Amino acid sequence: MKHRSCVLAAFFGALLGAAPVWAHHSIQAEFYMDKQWSQTGVLTRIEWTNPHTITWVAVKDEQTGKVEEVGCQGSNPRGYSRAGLTPADWKIGEVVTITCSQARNGSKTWGFIRTLAYQSDGHVLFLGRRARRY
Repeated sequence: MKHRSCVLAAFFGALLGAAPVWAHHSIQAEFYMDKQWSQTGVLTRIEWTNPHTITWVAVKDEQTGKVEEVGCQGSNPRGYSRAGLTPADWKIGEVVTITCSQARNGSKTWGFIRTLAYQSDGHVLFLGRRARRY
């Protein structure tokens, strides 16, 4: 009886340990990697949190003058850190052009970040699968 209880406990323990693996999703399931859009605005914030970073840019609509916040999901902070990037590389308040892969729901205010180009000095953060700074 004790042996069966131990086996069942081990089985359910392994099952619970594998649950986070089931929860992870594919980037291609949420975004079209071959369809991209770009918008220019003011970099407002970076959410440097797991499981994905999020970069936010305030974009002004040319026709209405209304400011809308655009967000792009990125890689995880550890991946960016391994590429030599830190949150300080996101210069809050600067004018940037953000290029993102399009969300499958068609949104122009949400995507998966590819590049972040600073208008002031022209340097670019490449933030796709192989992040790097130029």
